[in-house]
Amino acid sequence: MSSIPSAKGIDSTLALLRNPYEFIPDTCRDLEGDLFETRILFQKTICMTGAAAAEVFYSEDGLVRAGSMPKRIQRTLLGEKGIQGLDGEAHRHRKRMFMSLMASERIEALENTTRDLLDRYARDWQAAEKVVLYDEVREILTRAACAWSGVPLPEAEVETRTAQMTALFQDAGAIGWKHWGARLARHRAERWTAGIIERLRDGSLQTGQESAAHVVATWRDLNGELLTSKVAAVELLNVVRPIVAVSAFIAQAAHALHRHPEWRQKLKDDEGQLEPFVQEVRRLYPFFPAVAARVKSDFEWRGYPQAITYRGEGPVTSAESYTCQ
Repeated sequence: MSSIPSAKGIDSTLALLRNPYEFIPDTCRDLEGDLFETRILFQKTICMTGAAAAEVFYSEDGLVRAGSMPKRIQRTLLGEKGIQGLDGEAHRHRKRMFMSLMASERIEALENTTRDLLDRYARDWQAAEKVVLYDEVREILTRAACAWSGVPLPEAEVETRTAQMTALFQDAGAIGWKHWGARLARHRAERWTAGIIERLRDGSLQTGQESAAHVVATWRDLNGELLTSKVAAVELLNVVRPIVAVSAFIAQAAHALHRHPEWRQKLKDDEGQLEPFVQEVRRLYPFFPAVAARVKSDFEWRGYPQAITYRGEGPVTSAESYTCQ
């Protein structure tokens, strides 16, 4: 087997924190390869990059999710014991719950709800001296996500729930007080959604059977049991939170259109340009630097030995990966 190149230094944790999106591709370029060995948090780590490396992470047979994601991310962004930590048939079964929400008419309903809210807010923006688009869109999408999901959202709670959903994705990888703020937001948000699940189950709250809240509250796992209130709360947030997180891409798309105004007319003239435009925004404005998985057993990739794998996305390449041993 080939010897894996090594990055400089004893540990690369600080280098990764200083430059999370470009640490891997920059180091790979310096070493003139597509992978290297280092230490992250003093654990032996292999970093990979490129399309071929990305394929490793889409090979469900070779990867496990359980125990792969750092605890600080589980306790903020993802929650614990949700679908991101399941493998095999348990993962596929839970995934069917989420896919049941993806019927075209349900997606259209979410689009219509969001568009109506955008139109309503836009009327107020016309008279405003300044509009902070990211703040406005986060609130819009919190309202839309809750309405679509069957989650009650009293007007008095809109600001609070918007802040909680934002903290889960915006501060998930933060260090210091922001991280602890995100953990507190996770705790409060799960308590909120667990209460909704319990009310749906005891009949004190009614919502449409097609709603995410109803589907999650009544879903049974492989053992035939209802999800615990805590796990159901995590999964309901796994519906609401990602919708709110799209606010980041909307703000980034607006920034891209500001920097490249010619695209405004292109998108008006040809709807077929929308998909490539959105994908290019995702490539140039990466949302989150890393996700994690472990392989089930040692394997060989391009003549190199591999063991535990940790993947990230960056603006330079289609995928970046860490492999921790």
